Amino acid sequence: MARKPFFHAPLRHSAVMHRRTRRQLQHWPAPVRGMLWMVAGGLCFSFLNTLARVLSQQLDVYQAQFLRYLLGLIVMLPLVWRHGLQAYRPVNVAGQFWRGAVHTLGLILWFTALPRIPLADMTAIGFTGPIFIMIGAAWFLGEPMRRDRWVAALIGFAGVLVVVLPKMTGAGGWYNLVMLASSPVFAASFLITKALTRYEKPGVIVLWQALTVTVLSLPMALPHWQQPSAAQWAGFAITGVLGSLGHYCLTRAFHTADISATQSLRFLDLVWASLLGWLVFADVPSSSTWAGALVILLSTVWIARRESRR
Repeated sequence: MARKPFFHAPLRHSAVMHRRTRRQLQHWPAPVRGMLWMVAGGLCFSFLNTLARVLSQQLDVYQAQFLRYLLGLIVMLPLVWRHGLQAYRPVNVAGQFWRGAVHTLGLILWFTALPRIPLADMTAIGFTGPIFIMIGAAWFLGEPMRRDRWVAALIGFAGVLVVVLPKMTGAGGWYNLVMLASSPVFAASFLITKALTRYEKPGVIVLWQALTVTVLSLPMALPHWQQPSAAQWAGFAITGVLGSLGHYCLTRAFHTADISATQSLRFLDLVWASLLGWLVFADVPSSSTWAGALVILLSTVWIARRESRR
């Protein structure tokens, strides 16, 4: 009788735990599951933003944008190989390219400002996005705009103002406005994503976003190309994994619940960004940061309880 490898039992135990956890989560309310996907995506993007800021300070920002999505595309190729090209064929190719073009425009603005403003401020400015998303979800997607969702979003945004206003001294110059301009563009990209989830699989959306953004970013990366070091290539590989995983989590969140129901959870990203900014860039979180984070946390817990009861 053939002897099984020593790692067979741990792998089998892990698979059993994964199936058991997945079955338990399926019994949770859809809004709560959507919120959990949103939190997971926010954690991925917080680590990604930290690493991307480091890399964009070392290389041209548009080259950093291109390599981040190129590596994101490469890390997904094993999945394409395993499941076959047919599994990733989109229903609406034009919609995928529209989404990629809009997202690329937002990335151009975002990467332009990223190396020049603090990580916590960048994250906080980006939190104007949920307001645009909630308005767009009501106007273009027909989602019900319940009062408690607006209240949670506005309370969370007030927490962002508690963090940002004491720091908006003009140190970032016009780059603060550039970062602010990216928010409605990203909101449009996420609304297109929500529309695509009605008939596209999450994996298809994530793969085609990586493909379209890579193609559209290449012309901007070539003029100031520098050969990345081995460490930088490894960094971009990590951003590729984090980016693909983060976009998958967001897509699953949009697929599971109303997009407006998940937006208050995005304000938790400010907590992660403040901690990472302190650890990596020695940006010590101020008292206003912690006060704002507390306001954000309270609004998040409140709307989560409301959505679970609903």
